Amino acid sequence: MANVGFIGLGNMGGPMASNLIKAGHSVVVFDLSQAACDQLQGLGASVARSSAEAATGMDYVISMLPAGKHVAITYLGDGGLLSMLDATTTVLDCSTIDAATARTVGAEAAERGIGFMDAPVSGGVAAAAAGTLAFMCGGDANTFEKARLILQDMGKNIFHAGRAGSGQVAKGCNNMLLAIHMIGTSEALEMGARNGLDPKVLSEIMLASSGRNWSLEVYNPYPGVMETAPASNDYQPGFMVDLMVKDLGLAMEIAHQSEVDNVMGQLASALYNAHQQAGNGQKDFSSILQTLQG
Repeated sequence: MANVGFIGLGNMGGPMASNLIKAGHSVVVFDLSQAACDQLQGLGASVARSSAEAATGMDYVISMLPAGKHVAITYLGDGGLLSMLDATTTVLDCSTIDAATARTVGAEAAERGIGFMDAPVSGGVAAAAAGTLAFMCGGDANTFEKARLILQDMGKNIFHAGRAGSGQVAKGCNNMLLAIHMIGTSEALEMGARNGLDPKVLSEIMLASSGRNWSLEVYNPYPGVMETAPASNDYQPGFMVDLMVKDLGLAMEIAHQSEVDNVMGQLASALYNAHQQAGNGQKDFSSILQTLQG
């Protein structure tokens, strides 16, 4: 079992840290929210007074932070964690951020001889709680093998995407495609419903045909078709529109930097931004169906 410092106990980080405790690891946590820290302490974690204290003497430091600027502040510079750590600690940043920041942190870690991986996740809050997340990892092969030992206690599918920053690129590609096929699925179901088709029957037809996709099969956006989907629970998230807008923004950055004319991705980003601006940011991202319904 490992000594783990966990920084960032939000909707995703809290359940992830909880699963590490359940797996028998010694976990020290830090978050600006005292309530979040208290909850993890009740599950068996120790609470640090700072990120530096949470990272001191750890086999692994794992972070789950809101944005690239928070990751940069946490790890870089004279007061950053990388200046306090050495090769005995493996650093895993599971935040979803821009690839450029991940590469910068990875480069500084490499200069200091510290193993670092950007390891953003896919699966949402339910998968974080169930320990079935997918991790998309960027970094060297040796660090990946060390990372796998701890990530397997929080996730089901663990991939080595390539060098530092590659995890963020993989996440951007995945979530851009997710947005596109959720919109397409919603359009198809609404078109069928307006022509008198039962959305549940139409879903069964498309699931047995070439239109089959994850949004249709696992996360159906039409209310009443799938009892366990957010659509059948007044679009309670799940994965919020606000987060999809953030992820699509990161995907647009990747496409721009690599000179990819991602027309469908741009359209998806525009639709989700409009849906957010209409006051739907806290709803599940499958609620894009409501925008298509007018």
